[in-house]
Amino acid sequence: MNASENFLAISSKMFGYYKGLADKAMATLNEEEIHWRANDTSNSIAIIVHHMSGNMLSRFTDFLTSDGEKEWRNRDAEFTDVYTSKEEMLAAWEKGWSCLLSTLEGLKPDDMMSIVYIRNEGHTVLEAITRQVAHYAYHSGQIVYLAKMIRDKDWQSLSIARGQSAAYNQEKFDQEKDRRFFTDGKTASS
Repeated sequence: MNASENFLAISSKMFGYYKGLADKAMATLNEEEIHWRANDTSNSIAIIVHHMSGNMLSRFTDFLTSDGEKEWRNRDAEFTDVYTSKEEMLAAWEKGWSCLLSTLEGLKPDDMMSIVYIRNEGHTVLEAITRQVAHYAYHSGQIVYLAKMIRDKDWQSLSIARGQSAAYNQEKFDQEKDRRFFTDGKTASS
């Protein structure tokens, strides 16, 4: 596997990892809780999903051939709570991720150094994907944090639980050295 193939494979896994964390966090919440905001200037999970979905659709529609900030996108409107149900929110969430992941699947290693634009700023495909991995990790972390605040004492850790680091490390060090992605075969923090 060359570096570009590796980058595409790892990017896909990273997107999937952060989507999975947010999926698990949102699964713990009910209709009312997805709209909860800490204060008037904070975003709810529903608002974060609205923004992420809009961003994904804009960035990854015609990824190689048009600017990632589409004329039809209304970014400011993404920061409003428009979903009437959790089901509607999750449908928008999946639509955004589907656009992103299908675009990623269609990329070839030779595309990595091609230039794409976001608001007329040129990025290599590699840079644009890296930018979006960081952006979606940031917002997925917000979703997880909000869900953790809402669930409070009922929260179930999505990573290595407190007090379990030594057991998790032992489990990893009991395995043979091998090249694998950090989430492959996860058990202690699954």
